Amino acid sequence: MDSFRRNTVVVIKDKKILLGVTGAISAYKALELARLLIKKEAAVWPVMTRSAKEFITPLSLSTLAKNPVYSELFELTEGNRISHIELAQTADLIVVAPATADFIGKAASGIADDLLTTIVMAAAAPVLIAPSMNTVMWENPIVVANVGKLKGLGYLFVEPEEGELACGRAGKGRLAAVEDITEAAIEALSAKDLKGEKVLVTAGPTREPIDPVRYVSNASSGRMGYAIARAAKRRGAEVVLVSGPSSMPRPSGITFVPVSTAEEMHEACVSYYPQSTLVIMAAAVADYRPKKSYPTKVKKDAVSLTVDMERTEDVLKYMGKKKKGDQFLVGFALETENLEENARKKLNEKNLDLVVANPPAGLDSETNQVTIINRDNDTEVLPAMSKDEVADRILDNVVRLKRG
Repeated sequence: MDSFRRNTVVVIKDKKILLGVTGAISAYKALELARLLIKKEAAVWPVMTRSAKEFITPLSLSTLAKNPVYSELFELTEGNRISHIELAQTADLIVVAPATADFIGKAASGIADDLLTTIVMAAAAPVLIAPSMNTVMWENPIVVANVGKLKGLGYLFVEPEEGELACGRAGKGRLAAVEDITEAAIEALSAKDLKGEKVLVTAGPTREPIDPVRYVSNASSGRMGYAIARAAKRRGAEVVLVSGPSSMPRPSGITFVPVSTAEEMHEACVSYYPQSTLVIMAAAVADYRPKKSYPTKVKKDAVSLTVDMERTEDVLKYMGKKKKGDQFLVGFALETENLEENARKKLNEKNLDLVVANPPAGLDSETNQVTIINRDNDTEVLPAMSKDEVADRILDNVVRLKRG
């Protein structure tokens, strides 16, 4: 199983990421990007264009990246090797953030007149470009054509965001959030072992209304399901995320379907299930809902209040019955006692291929401690780890089982 674990988020650990910074006002965000990449334990090697130095200092970037900044075309690296050759040949990934229209135009035209463009021309590593410019420039047909050409040649892009720009206007052109660029870097380094899969993931709690301001719910944060959705996308899958109420940011590049109640989640899942090849039901769906939802707020006049409850639809059981062909179904079992025993019972009764058993402690936490049990009765007990790591360990098991 160890060979499958190479796909986890630790894929970025110790990878040599060349961070190219060009002369945009958003260059200051490269400092935070370098910090985030270092936090993920990547090795960051900064390269700055001359115009980038007008916005941030090499000393600042070097300090955060924990490596020297390179900027001159013919300077030597350690061992007296020419920098653009050494850096280009040893990089695992090149990230250019921010990337100006000037850089994009040069890259698209094969112009290598400074260190950064020369490295990009000489590198075999993937190149991830995060543009940053005025809206009018971003929408200029020449820039549009240059971006299209680079995409056609296999260059990767993190699209700019809409918002207020340095010029005072609002529009598309802002550098993408550094968290999104970091996620794109991890995706670029990840094996695409789920390419071609259509993955449906559920996440978060449901809310079953008592009246317009009160509801029955649980402490699920949605982190686990969101982590699975991100991990599946990194690994090449087409992902749909059906989410109950959650404060988690919507993952980019994923079809997002917000729901509130168990009934709404059931309807959304039934809609997307037929075309899905892999389904991972990580949501904490309410098992019961009030029989009656009051149209106005219930006043606290009475000494006590009794709420009659009824069962909600069991969407996981429905999917198990309707499963066809090579559809692969994963469920979660939240248990307070007899963890493995109850999880195995759920695996069999609901016709699952894999069940992930976890205690309540993981509900509203950044970590989880799970036991993974598959249809062959193989069991893997994981120590406490981040939910991003748990997500990849689950997908490692899925890949192994689907490959047979």
